[in-house]
Amino acid sequence: MSNAHSATGRHQRALVITLVLTASYLVAEVVGGVLTGSLALLADAGHMVTDVGGLAFALVAVRFARRPPTPARSYGYYRAEILAALANAVVLIGVSFYILNEAYQRFWNPLPVASGWMLTIAVMGLAVNLAGIWILRAGSAESLNLKGAYFEVLSDLLSSIGVIVAALIMWFTGWRSVDALASAGIGLFILPRTWTLLRQATAVLLEGAPADVDLARLRAEIERLDGVTGVHDLHVWSLTSGMNAMSAHVVCDAAASRDDVLDRVHRCITSGFKIAHVTVQLEGPGWEQKETHF
Repeated sequence: MSNAHSATGRHQRALVITLVLTASYLVAEVVGGVLTGSLALLADAGHMVTDVGGLAFALVAVRFARRPPTPARSYGYYRAEILAALANAVVLIGVSFYILNEAYQRFWNPLPVASGWMLTIAVMGLAVNLAGIWILRAGSAESLNLKGAYFEVLSDLLSSIGVIVAALIMWFTGWRSVDALASAGIGLFILPRTWTLLRQATAVLLEGAPADVDLARLRAEIERLDGVTGVHDLHVWSLTSGMNAMSAHVVCDAAASRDDVLDRVHRCITSGFKIAHVTVQLEGPGWEQKETHF
C-alpha cells in the first residue's frame, strides 16, 4: 500500500498547471471587478478563490497521501484527499449563497458597470477555463479531488460565458440589472454540482460501498470458486478515489487446500474488480457460528 499512488497523485502535474493558470487569472479578475464595478466579475472571482484554494488543497493532500503508513495510521494519509474534496464542497456552497444574496441586493439597487472592460476580462477568463478543463478532464473520471477541481473550472467556464452575455447586453441596452442576474445564475449553477461532490466525499468518509464495485456480483464470483462453500462479513470501501479495499470471511470446503483457495480468491478479486487491497480470512465449515457478528 505504501508504494501505491492514488488517482489524484497520478494527475498531479495537471493540478499544478491548472493552479498556475487559475491563480494568474484570479488576480486579473479581482482587479477588473473592482475597477469596472461588476458584481458578476467579483462573483466569478470569489468562485476563482475557491478554485485556487481547492487546487492548492488538493496538491497538499497528494503530498500527505504519499507519506508512508505508520503504526498509528496503517493506511497512511490517503483520506487527506477526500477531506480536501469535502472542504472544497463546503466552501463552494458558502460562496454560492453569498453570491445569491449579493445578486438580490444588486438587482434592486444596480450600480454602474464598465461593460467594455468587463467583456474583455470575461473573454480572458473563458480562454483560461477552456485550458483548465482540457487539462483536468481525463483525471476527473478517476479522482473526487480532481472531479471537484474539474467542476469548479467548468462552473467558471459557464460563469465566464454568463458574464460575457451580461456585458454585451449592458453594452447594447444599458440594462444594469443583468449583471445581478448573471451573478445569480452563477450561484444557482454551482449549488447542485457542489452537492453531488459533497455527497460523494461523505460516502467515502462513511466507508460506503464504492459505486464502481458490484457487491452482489463480487460475492457470487467468490462463491463460485472451487473449494469455496460460502462468504460472509464481506466489506468493500474506498481509502480515496480510485483506491478500494476489501475484507471478507471465506468458508472453505474441508477437503480443499487453503493455500489454493486463497490464491483463487485473491486472483478473482484483483483481476475482476477495482480493488487494490484485499484481506481474506479463510474458515472451515461451521466456524462462522463461533463469531460475534455475521
